[in-house]
Amino acid sequence: MDIIPLPAFRDNYIWLIRDGRHALVVDPGDAAPVLAYLSHEGLQLAAILVTHHHADHVGGLGALLAHASVPVYGPFNERVEGVGHLVAEGDTVRIDVLDLEFDVLDVPAHTAGHIAYVSRGTPPRALFCGDTLFSAGCGRLFEGSPPQLASALAKFAALPGDTRVYCAHEYTLSNLAFAAAAEPHNPERDAYAQRCKALRAANRPTLPSTIGQEKAINPFLRCDQAQIRDTVAAHSGMPPADAVECLAALRAWKDTF
Repeated sequence: MDIIPLPAFRDNYIWLIRDGRHALVVDPGDAAPVLAYLSHEGLQLAAILVTHHHADHVGGLGALLAHASVPVYGPFNERVEGVGHLVAEGDTVRIDVLDLEFDVLDVPAHTAGHIAYVSRGTPPRALFCGDTLFSAGCGRLFEGSPPQLASALAKFAALPGDTRVYCAHEYTLSNLAFAAAAEPHNPERDAYAQRCKALRAANRPTLPSTIGQEKAINPFLRCDQAQIRDTVAAHSGMPPADAVECLAALRAWKDTF
């Protein structure tokens, strides 16, 4: 797959998947960069995938559907104007003109009905995870609970390590600053931070990451590590009883970091 990041707003990425004639977009919060790219490249919009209902992910649907009447797939447990195909875990989304298939995962946490899409076919897989997982971080719990977040992250962690992670925001450097506080001694994380700083200095995206990379450096996927449990206990004043409690305390800490 040829996957293009289209920057939007301050730090969003709209992901566009293309071949020589057609394109699929994921979470188009703004139609303008999508329409500009389609026009410049002479591409036809084929379909749209939506992960959740927040405006910075769906705000461009109306203008895109006015441009081209295409299927829009989105979460079964959320109602988004313009989404005509409601999907949930166990469903498969097929985009015939691009010869693409995606498995749907239910990952409520950031929002109550949040879903993610995992590509099928020739490895490496591509994970479009919206705002549930970020590089070195995870999404805020606006509508979900810590156990739901733990379940969602476990689904991602179970994917092959070379799965590419296409999250929807360029939060990597700020997340890495928190990761350094949560797990002070992680040489692989420090090396990753240097690479990401160089990318941003060159005005290049830090994404995609990979599942293997995130399992090595993302504190929210490492709540079984003694060092993280110790820093969480020191910050909150109470040792977490288990990994879910550690995750909840870590997320609460990040909210005020």
